[in-house]
Amino acid sequence: MNYELFIAKRIIAGKKYKNSISSPIIKIAITAISLGIIIMLIALATGAGLQYKIRDKMAGFKGHVQIINYDANNSDISTVPIIKNQDFYPKFKNVDGIKNIQVFGNKFGILRTKTDFEGIIFKGVSNDYDWTFFNEYMVEGRTPNLNLPRTKEVLLSQTIVNRLQLKLNDTILATFVKTANSKLTSNKKYTIVGVYNSGFAEFDKNMMIGDLREVQNLNKWKENEIGGFEIILDDFNNIQEKGEEIYSNIGATLNSKTIIDSYPTVFEWIQLFDNNVWFIIILMILVAGINMITALLVLILERVQMIGILKALGSTNTSIRKIFLYNASYLILKGLFWGNIIGLSIIFIQYYFKVITLNPETYYVTTMPVHISFTYILLLNIGTLIMSFLMLIIPSFIITKINPSKSIKFA
Repeated sequence: MNYELFIAKRIIAGKKYKNSISSPIIKIAITAISLGIIIMLIALATGAGLQYKIRDKMAGFKGHVQIINYDANNSDISTVPIIKNQDFYPKFKNVDGIKNIQVFGNKFGILRTKTDFEGIIFKGVSNDYDWTFFNEYMVEGRTPNLNLPRTKEVLLSQTIVNRLQLKLNDTILATFVKTANSKLTSNKKYTIVGVYNSGFAEFDKNMMIGDLREVQNLNKWKENEIGGFEIILDDFNNIQEKGEEIYSNIGATLNSKTIIDSYPTVFEWIQLFDNNVWFIIILMILVAGINMITALLVLILERVQMIGILKALGSTNTSIRKIFLYNASYLILKGLFWGNIIGLSIIFIQYYFKVITLNPETYYVTTMPVHISFTYILLLNIGTLIMSFLMLIIPSFIITKINPSKSIKFA
């Protein structure tokens, strides 16, 4: 029989324990543990949510890896075409973990109405394009039908539509700048068949999606000439490794760049979320641990007589320390239980009802995204329990200093 655990349970169940001097201190310690785990869960869920949402949105607009001509400039405009017929298209046989390869071509233009105008990048895509991302953020309408012999249908962001005071199914006039093959500006009319709102202001403010054949026609390109290839990976976590593999398996005149290489400042910024989360976790564990140390010391001082009696009856210091550590562990588990209930409830409320909103100009999202990983939650709880328990071992040594003959007289 584990008599230390038995005594610890009797202490916890006793009415005197619940009405003792240490009761408010114990409640404060439990509250500190609960608040700590709530803050840590929210920090973990929101930090991961922002990282995943921002990188997924960037991949939705740009793909995970882009293959373009070495002579292309660093802008988003496709200036030098490459041949569509490549060994790696439509299937990359030498590299696994690739979900889709899609062709594209970009052209700068200006949308004009009677009263206003807006600069845009016309992104032309083909039948191999994965519309999953835009379908998720579609506000109204549909994606352009690229199966027609020639389509004038385009997809615009809600940001552009609102600025130009347009609506679904309106016809918009677009003017495109001169190219090396055409010295004259081109005026084209397009029909808005879909409106999306990704919340990623950097792209929403200037992106128009349509038929790649329109871009080819505007640039005087041949049918087999395109701006480049976008590669969608199965797992973003392998992007650096797959980026190197892709670069090694394309022609010498082609260049490949991951979205991390193309937008380093954005990814450096979201990488800081990890540092912030770790700082919050360490701080909360320290605060909770200090509160538990205070509660443990009060529990020990409150039961000096009991400690003296147990020592007189032959209990060792280790056994008596176990009694109080069991007691403290119960308090930690109770705090973790309520902290998880409240913390996960807040996270689920945000996940389903989008209560907290953000400025998309700063955070690239309109609402605070949350990502729940039960593996991380489990590790967080186990880590908090272990760290708090370890912090209690040293103050429990005060029991060894208690003299039985003196403590039994203590009243």
